[in-house]
Amino acid sequence: MWELGVKTLAAYLLGALVGSLVLGRLRGVDIRRLGSGNAGATNAFRTLGRWFGLAVFAIDIGKGVLAVAYLPRAELPGVGIDPGLSREWLSLACALAVIIGHVYPVWFGFRGGKGVATMVGVVAALDLPLLLPALGVWLLVLVLSGYVGLASMLAGAALAGAAYLLEPKDMPLVAFLIAMELFVIFTHRGNIARMAAGKENRVKKLWLFRSRAA
Repeated sequence: MWELGVKTLAAYLLGALVGSLVLGRLRGVDIRRLGSGNAGATNAFRTLGRWFGLAVFAIDIGKGVLAVAYLPRAELPGVGIDPGLSREWLSLACALAVIIGHVYPVWFGFRGGKGVATMVGVVAALDLPLLLPALGVWLLVLVLSGYVGLASMLAGAALAGAAYLLEPKDMPLVAFLIAMELFVIFTHRGNIARMAAGKENRVKKLWLFRSRAA
């Protein structure tokens, strides 16, 4: 239990290093005061430019990979490796913790991003092939609707569906991805309300039907 507690806490604290807020602080800006007010990569792209957005995306994906691929197997000083603790369950606990840390970062007043980029990093470390159908759904929905939030939510559903079809015996992974999809929907509740009201921003450069709607 000691290893589980320490590594889950470490994963949360790692997740709480939100890319846009860390880099924004170095530039003297708080991205939560710009654009949509979200501390994620999409708002970073829109408000502070391509390279800033790419750096944010890389950081938020990277910490998801690190929390799942490294922490569960690392022999930390004073912690060691508990032979009775399942590495699979520890990996899922760290995955959950790093995503929650990103959304509710202790370092930044518990106001972070929506967890999508960090979830991508987590899934890349857990089962990389699952990202392929999710990426396909994300691109398709983005092109057809122009909504990043909608694309992210449906890609999360595709992740859970792909895990159920491709890894039917790995029910802990399937259950984790279903829970994360519900969490992503929760973090996008503001986007859902704006889409319903017709006020949500679209990525017009990628939106297939932008000329017809103009």
